[in-house]
Amino acid sequence: MGSYAYKYCMCFTRKFRSPDAQPPPDVRAAHLSYCGPSSSDPQGAHGHGLRCFLSQVQAESPADVDRILAILAPISASHGIARLVNRSPAPAPPTLDDFFGFLFSPDLNPPITNQVHQDMSAPFSHYFIFTGHNSYLTGNQLNSDSSDIPIIKSLERGVRVIELDMWPNSSKNNVDILHGGTLTAPVEMIRCLKSIKEYAFCASNYPLVITLEDHLTADLQAKVAEMLTETFGDLLFIPSSDPMKEFPSPEALMKRIIISTKPPQEYKEFLKAKDNQNGSGNIADLPDQGSLRRIDSNADESDGKDELDEQDEEDSDEDDPKFQQDTACEYRKLITIQAGKPKGHLRDALKVDPDKVRRLSLSETQLAKATVSHGAEVIRFTQKNILRVYPKGTRVNSSNYDPVNAWIHGAQMVAFNMQGHDKALRLMQGFFRANGGCGYVKKPDFLLTTGPNGEVFDPKASLPVKTTLKVKVYMGDGWRMDFSKTHFDAFSPPDFYTRVRDRWSEGG
Repeated sequence: MGSYAYKYCMCFTRKFRSPDAQPPPDVRAAHLSYCGPSSSDPQGAHGHGLRCFLSQVQAESPADVDRILAILAPISASHGIARLVNRSPAPAPPTLDDFFGFLFSPDLNPPITNQVHQDMSAPFSHYFIFTGHNSYLTGNQLNSDSSDIPIIKSLERGVRVIELDMWPNSSKNNVDILHGGTLTAPVEMIRCLKSIKEYAFCASNYPLVITLEDHLTADLQAKVAEMLTETFGDLLFIPSSDPMKEFPSPEALMKRIIISTKPPQEYKEFLKAKDNQNGSGNIADLPDQGSLRRIDSNADESDGKDELDEQDEEDSDEDDPKFQQDTACEYRKLITIQAGKPKGHLRDALKVDPDKVRRLSLSETQLAKATVSHGAEVIRFTQKNILRVYPKGTRVNSSNYDPVNAWIHGAQMVAFNMQGHDKALRLMQGFFRANGGCGYVKKPDFLLTTGPNGEVFDPKASLPVKTTLKVKVYMGDGWRMDFSKTHFDAFSPPDFYTRVRDRWSEGG
């Protein structure tokens, strides 16, 4: 890997040398078997070299073998692997270094096939979804700027859920995006929407969800509905039924943008009154239009038992006595995933309605309490509905929590701050490299099945081992390119190591 020179007191030089990575025994054995000489084939590789290895050991299809060799042919001279590709009757045997270099080249022999391979035709609730939290913030949660740049970066990394907090601007005639109740600087909503449209599908063609935290008056809700429809056009998915009995599948909504937020409370009251009118025939049962106002749809009505008493980030307390029913209808019809905060008993919030699906939001603290007392109910809820988990309010430095507890209880939208580089975020990013990096990872079957007596998976139960996964780390390379030779120590180059941990079984 090269030599590094360092000076001490400007008097003498000490030279450190990083040892080159040597081929492990398994690689040596494979080279000897497929590329080494034998009594019947002294030229090695049985006359086929890499072709034989690709088909027999790596189980590549004939078409893939030809494709790989075609890629290698133009660059074989610069990589010193021409002998592996040569298909002449008597090719020169490839050296061990040639074989080793090819095998661990991320470009020539990548470890993970970058393509979607899971079934994408199941409902949304059957997938973990790459989810951002306060996607517009450039830094901490208190006084950083709001911008469309972090949104663009998230989309480029494959994030499939973008969160926007909507507030009236200073003149009360337009909509800004900012973290309410803090010193964060705002950014205009239309700027965020235009950037979302441009970059929505740059990394994945699967649906993009925009979660809107609504703190607007009714006239600004109408303005938002207009901005969404005009900006996104045909990209915007508008559900045909209200409410939905089952979420659509990611496959059915390829390259579509869907909206998730709380439906206006007045719209729900209007529908209820309309049902009463249809049932009784008494028009007096309809609410007086002049008395309609924007009520906090997340008001806590708990009686103190088993309550979720933490302030929810989705709360809104603006009133609008000029609310019009048509406004609610225009805004409401764009909402595919209806959201809400738990009210009253936790067990009531987790009840599954057979006639409609919805999204429930819990903070990381609320989830921790819920999984202790109602773990089975949480899993049962997430089999049909969507559970979103977000960081607690004290994470003002945009840090993150351990996502594993949420995942093993079926939570689909585990919302993360994308502004930092903590371990939890690296775990999240690594997790969503799966399934071609499309931002959707199918939940395991044990989180989706129900027993004959209604029982569901219990994360705390001691179960027999069905499969043992063995992981062997052969080598790691490339890390040194991200750090200078004196990044950690002025007198010694960094020594990197790899740690493999089973986060699912640990649960933390």
